[in-house]
Amino acid sequence: MGEVLIDFIGHQEGALINDTRDYHRYVGGSPSNVAMNAARLGLHAALVATVGEDGFGDYILNKLRAANVNVDFIRKIQDTPTTVIFVSRTVDTPDFLPFRYADCHIAENQITVCTLEKTNIFHTSCFALSKEPAQATILKMAEEAFNLGCTLSIDLNYANKLWESQDKALRIIKAYCKFNPLVKISEDDMQRLFGQSLSHDEIFNFFHSEGVGTVCLTLGSEGVKLSQNGQGIINLPALKVNKIQDATGAGDAFWSGFLFAYLNEKPLEQCLKVGLNLAALKLQYVGNFPDDMDLLSKIL
Repeated sequence: MGEVLIDFIGHQEGALINDTRDYHRYVGGSPSNVAMNAARLGLHAALVATVGEDGFGDYILNKLRAANVNVDFIRKIQDTPTTVIFVSRTVDTPDFLPFRYADCHIAENQITVCTLEKTNIFHTSCFALSKEPAQATILKMAEEAFNLGCTLSIDLNYANKLWESQDKALRIIKAYCKFNPLVKISEDDMQRLFGQSLSHDEIFNFFHSEGVGTVCLTLGSEGVKLSQNGQGIINLPALKVNKIQDATGAGDAFWSGFLFAYLNEKPLEQCLKVGLNLAALKLQYVGNFPDDMDLLSKIL
């Protein structure tokens, strides 16, 4: 549940937005990327989101259907265009410029209790929680899912430009953490969220103190660390990629692989390895994975 949008990713490698001459469109948004990747890995993925009654909305729905994502819970609204984001093409954290419209108009009636009862993983993002009415809707549905025994998940992809304030973001993040989600964060996310560099232990301890049992910290080229409350830390290196094409969506690919393995009841270390494999593969492409690629065969 969360944002689906159009990513316009720049053609010029390493150029910031002010120096990018042209762009190519892709379906974007953390929850939608995870849904598409999950569906292509053979999971039954549904996306709860909102688009405009326009050409971009139609493009998104067609691409999601082609990836076998259930789009029954996606709403099209009039007079509010589909959200678009311009993104720089880079091997590091990309620069981006958001134009937010339809993505935050998620209503409670877009998903039913019956659907939540059949759901194993309820995933969302910090982006999706940054604006009403989606914020209130997601928190309410997350609590509903939690009470029904569903495992929650969140990508804490915090960005200052999306929130009223860091304090507001922290309050909402803490509210979601009450449901003991699987938490995916990055060093860049945490630098922006806390306004300072914290040690990895300080970051893990913050989330554990808020009720989170499992925290996954991605470290870019340095790999990944996972902390289980009271059970120590797993640290794995990143896989070598000879030529990185673009970093956009690599974190979503990692988390898609992690959740895929988690749902298949693999040990957490194996979940991390599957995620790292998928992230390394994603770094070799701009935008979404090629439509004809068999993702499952690439990570097993």
